[in-house]
Order: sequence, then C-alpha cells, then structure tokens
Amino acid sequence: MTDAPALAITGATGAIGRLTAEELARGGLPLRLLVRSPKRAPQLLGSVVIETSYDDPQARVALEGVRTLLMVSASDDDGWLQQQLAFVAAAADAGVEHIVYTSFQGASPDMTFSYGRDHFATEEAIRASGMAWTMLRDNFYLDFLALLPDAEGVIRGPGGSGRIAAVAKLDVARSAAAVLREPSAHAGRTYEITGPESLSFTDVAATLSKATGDDIRYLDETVEEARRSRAHFGAPDWQLEGWITTYTAIARGEHAHVSQDVELLTGRAPLSLRDLVNH
Repeated sequence: MTDAPALAITGATGAIGRLTAEELARGGLPLRLLVRSPKRAPQLLGSVVIETSYDDPQARVALEGVRTLLMVSASDDDGWLQQQLAFVAAAADAGVEHIVYTSFQGASPDMTFSYGRDHFATEEAIRASGMAWTMLRDNFYLDFLALLPDAEGVIRGPGGSGRIAAVAKLDVARSAAAVLREPSAHAGRTYEITGPESLSFTDVAATLSKATGDDIRYLDETVEEARRSRAHFGAPDWQLEGWITTYTAIARGEHAHVSQDVELLTGRAPLSLRDLVNH
C-alpha cells in the first residue's frame, strides 16, 4: 500500500471522517480513505479508497506507507475499545508517524461518562505507542441535541440543570483538517473542541421549539426513571450505562467548559445550536 497517499482518514463513510476528507480534498490534498464499506465512500479527486476496519487482522497492510493518520473514534459497538487498541498497535507496527485521534472532552479513567473512560484508554495507548500524536477532545455533538426530542416533543434524561458546550460535527471536521494540514505544528497537543456556548437542556428545548414551531420541553428524570423510559430499546447494560451517563456527566458540570480551540485552529467561530437548526 506504499504507493497510496500518506495521509489517511478512518471512518470516511461517517459524518466526521467524510466532512474532514471533503474539507481536505477541496484544498487538493490526496487522501487514503480507510473504510469498512468501499461502496459508501465519498468519491474525491486524488483519493484512494481501501477496505479495512479497526477489527481487521490485516489492518497493518492498509496502513503501510501512512505518515499521518486521522483515527475517528469507533461507534459504541460491543468491544469497540479492544478494536481501537488493536488498530493503534497496527498503526505503530506499520510505521505511522503521527496519529490524530478524536477523543472526548475531559477523558479520564474516572470520568462519569462511561465511553469517555474508553477514550482515555485509547489516548494512553497512543501516547505509549511511540507515534507522534494530537488529541481532539470533542464535546457532545450539537447535531445529536437536535435529535433528542421524542415523538411527544420531550427531551428526557437525568441532566438536571447541567450545561453542555456541544459542538457541531462540521466544526470537529474543520478542526481536524486544520491539524492534518500541518501535523508537526500540533504534535503533543490536546485540544478541546466545543461549541461557542454552554446550554442547559431547557435552553436546548427552547431553541428547538423556536426553530421548529413545535412545543418541545425538557423532562428531568431520575436515573431509575431514565432506565425505565429506555427499557423498550432492549439495549445491553453497557450501552444503557453509556446513554444514561451522557446526562449524569452533564448534570455534574463535566462538559460545560467552553473552549476557544475551534477558532484557534480554524480561524472562525464555531456554529451555535441556533446556527445549526436554522441553516
């Protein structure tokens, strides 16, 4: 694979990977798009699509010749941490020089949001790998907030009066692209990728109500109420824990901090929820 472009992006069929690839391709950069489903990959001038995945035992082959790698964090499938750790090892073994990872704001071994602990474990593996690294610690996605109201127009969750500095996926992609254009300037750096404001769920409901004309409201649940209201999905315990700790982490103020890093990296202010839903 050494004749393929030396700048690689994983998850190019998903929102963050695709948007980042499109942003870089507009500037004429050749890309190696590492995807699970080649038929779904974007068709970008100068790009080469290679089929692989985080759990591919031959991932090392797909990574040969890569100098800089954007590793977009995997979806919350069972065993996703183990798959990510295997991919980090494959990247190091293939000789990747610099890895840029989309992590999570406040990632630590004891943070409330359960998936954030797995992000921290991935960060630690990257730091120990010998590769140069840059961590993009994203807040929750604004795009996700717009999808929270249920069929009755209710946002349900044990978020209390906590606030969230959620960020648009487009701003995550723009930030990633800025790092990938000049990775050496960002080696060893950790950036907090947030939106421009810190919103309560009541604020979110009000903004969505105004944008849609629907009556959207926030119902603050207890943890047990949250478990009962989500029981019909039949999700495994680990996934249910991830959903619920999304809210309890916000209730504890762990994701309220607004960073200036998006503007620092991209030269433009990040999108607000109002911008996103009125676009």
